[in-house]
Amino acid sequence: MGTLRVVSGLLCAAAAFAAPPDGSAIYSASCAACHDHPQERVPSRESLAKRAPEDVITALSTGAMKEQGKNLNDADKRAVARFLTGKEPSVAVTAAPPVTRCASGPAPITMSDGNWNGWGRDVENTRFQPSPGFTAEDVPKLKVKWAFGYPGMFTYGQPTIIGDRLYVTSGNGTIFALNAQTGCTYWTLETGTSARTAISVGPAPANSGAKYLAYFGDEKAVVHAVNADDGKPLWTNKVDEHPVARITGAPVLYKNDLYVPVSSVEEVSGRNAKYECCKFRGSIVKLEAATGKLLWKTHTITDPPTAWKKNNVGTQMYGPAGAAVWSAPTLDVKRKVVYAGTGNSYTDVDQNTANAILAIDMETGSLKWSRQVTPKDNFLVGCNKPGDGNCPEIVGPDVDFGSSPILRTLPNGKQVILAGQKSGAVYALDPDKRGAILWQDRLSEGSALGGVEWGFAADRENAYVAIADSVTKPDVAKPGITALNIATGKRAWSTPAPKAECTWGKGGCLPAQSQAVTAIPGAVFSGSMDGHLRAYSSQDGSIVWDFDTGKPFETVNGVKATGGSLDAAGPTIANGVLYVNSGYGRIVGRGGNVLLAFTVDGR
Repeated sequence: MGTLRVVSGLLCAAAAFAAPPDGSAIYSASCAACHDHPQERVPSRESLAKRAPEDVITALSTGAMKEQGKNLNDADKRAVARFLTGKEPSVAVTAAPPVTRCASGPAPITMSDGNWNGWGRDVENTRFQPSPGFTAEDVPKLKVKWAFGYPGMFTYGQPTIIGDRLYVTSGNGTIFALNAQTGCTYWTLETGTSARTAISVGPAPANSGAKYLAYFGDEKAVVHAVNADDGKPLWTNKVDEHPVARITGAPVLYKNDLYVPVSSVEEVSGRNAKYECCKFRGSIVKLEAATGKLLWKTHTITDPPTAWKKNNVGTQMYGPAGAAVWSAPTLDVKRKVVYAGTGNSYTDVDQNTANAILAIDMETGSLKWSRQVTPKDNFLVGCNKPGDGNCPEIVGPDVDFGSSPILRTLPNGKQVILAGQKSGAVYALDPDKRGAILWQDRLSEGSALGGVEWGFAADRENAYVAIADSVTKPDVAKPGITALNIATGKRAWSTPAPKAECTWGKGGCLPAQSQAVTAIPGAVFSGSMDGHLRAYSSQDGSIVWDFDTGKPFETVNGVKATGGSLDAAGPTIANGVLYVNSGYGRIVGRGGNVLLAFTVDGR
């Protein structure tokens, strides 16, 4: 017994003085091959170094790098995060953020045309605000009225504005309801999972104890419905069981139903040759808004994946797979149709609904038609050698439809579906002829992070299309913004991106205009990876306002905050205020953590 105590004591002492995990060694063994030589959508080591350490831990635990992190314990993940960022992770990955509570309660929620509800402001996803509360002539006088700092992570969501309330998701899983005029906090909700979608607000069902509900999706493929007045959860529904399924596009609310897009990061997981790739299929899900009950689920790839061959290390492969839906679906109420743009295929198993615009019956979920524009775009992240491991034999260019289709009506009453692709091409499709192409124009060579990335806008005359080309070869990249006539496709004007100018230096300082575009009568707003938010005249494309968001700001909630790259979610405009998140650094840009509110003369 005495000997046992001695041995036990020695073991405990050895454990106590055991060397901590070596973050550098773990990174070199598990991460360096991709991040030291980044391609396509792989963030560089320099980009990772600018993130919060908690973000790195989350990515390895539940995020895009879940497959790569599955054999790492908590101490290993913390060591990698510490090594990459040079910062000590907090004890808890998600911590309650500091808040500045509003001194008085909010006014009753009011729904009006001046609001910005959801991703595209309307179910046609036009991203056009006809009643902004200021004029195009006022735009050069826009100044920061207030700034709000997100704790820890770079910015994710796009603000929704309903009356005097601003709702927004965040990277650490906190949902915020702020006063839209002052930035003080009405309530917060901790979901524990990153959420990046825009929030849709609508009337609550009878007997729910709420007047209005707010709906959003998270990165575990869970849809949430919460009381819009106080943030109390009403229901949740996990709409896809695949381990790396997620919701990146905003759920769209119409009457009593919610239409939800489902995406995944399996094209990252599939790069591991021992991973059985691939089994995820994108989908559109219809839920009953009152209860979250599943009404139908339509996969973007009709046939389920089956075993088809083994890769060169003996791992069983599956297919077809892919065709994720990254963006908010578009509703055609007249024809009772949901339009969705799909991403690339993950495998060599042929299927014709990837890189396509799909039309799905709103009532039944049946696929009415699909229009594929890039066949055989089979792609996994980081495939340098075709056929190696799970890599496709012919690796595609990865030119998803990553932005929402737009439904617009021409002066003669005819309607068109507008679609922008990462290839740099823009299409006008005929909704009455199964998506037949009416016109098309290719604005750039595009790439995996090029062409039309997150979204464009359209008023009643033109579509305003920003081009990213973040990783396109410099001699052929064409970042900038172009106005295309909706009826003819003719270019009304085209303005190249100004030379990138960043207050933070070279890292992520790019002229790419990948952020979703927003339009008002007479002006168009487009953000750049260099942190500049610019306004263009919708008449001739001249730049009428330019604001550098990539710098520190004093915030109303006391959180230390700085801006960075403008990417992903675009500006929203309502009731005389323009809102934008600055600091999206997920892949090639620079992270930041600030929400800015602009008004005429900062009033």
